[in-house]
Amino acid sequence: MMLSALHNDSSPERGSQDEFAFVQELAADLSAGKMELPSFPEVALRVRKALANDDVMIEQVVKILSAEPALAARLLQLANSAALNPGGRRVIDLRAAMARIGFNMARSATIAFAMSQLRRADSFKDLDAPFAELWESSTRIAAVSYVLARRFTELNPDAAMLAGLLQGVGKLYVLSKTPRFPVLLTDPVARNRLMDSWHANIARAVLENWEMAEDVVAAVHAHEDPNRERSETPTLTDVLALARLVETLPGDPISLELGLHDSIDAQRLKVDAVQCAAVMEESAEQIDSLRRALGD
Repeated sequence: MMLSALHNDSSPERGSQDEFAFVQELAADLSAGKMELPSFPEVALRVRKALANDDVMIEQVVKILSAEPALAARLLQLANSAALNPGGRRVIDLRAAMARIGFNMARSATIAFAMSQLRRADSFKDLDAPFAELWESSTRIAAVSYVLARRFTELNPDAAMLAGLLQGVGKLYVLSKTPRFPVLLTDPVARNRLMDSWHANIARAVLENWEMAEDVVAAVHAHEDPNRERSETPTLTDVLALARLVETLPGDPISLELGLHDSIDAQRLKVDAVQCAAVMEESAEQIDSLRRALGD
């Protein structure tokens, strides 16, 4: 990966030595191929590696997952959620859960588990509020992405959920590095400035290091860019951009009408405010169940 992957036209102000030192460390990490979140649970790394193998068998993945009861419980909760179990037939063993949700959804659940464990690390105890805010937003965007992709596109809703879950990974990376830079720990303005300027490119570097699918990486990296190149048909990037917008709006038709009026992404998915409000209302239980399964 080239160092230029982290260059950004809106670099943070250099007045703060900590901000400058942070950017220097980013460049060094990238050059060394070290774009990895700290304190990531070993089981998550093993699952990620296993799922990267196209020939992996479900029994192999189940064996890895069984070593971490908390993760296994999360997968069972996801498999029995209203979104993935509309018929109400509960599964009680991990293999049946994996058969129901598939590898993409298992990957999402594993990453969700790893991120929730990350925020519990002692070194991040002073950052509980921003971690919680970011995580709450990420799980809702993931759930909304799943619903939008399933209802309005032919795209894989599991991949949309994964992209939604990962759209905050660049900001998570900044938060994970913050304790080593005292000014950033105590100055949320400086911290947010770094997040806003760098999170998209950091996310791309992290996800490429994780060997995530190209469409997921592209969606996470570009969904906030209104000037991005667009294909003829809707993409995960469009879904993620719309989900992020919808997540910030009240659910009533008037608010959605105002929010979606000029949205190119809504136009590309052929979604109007009335349709969106109806789908969000119809899917409220599914969205809530997915958020609970992905969150804490």
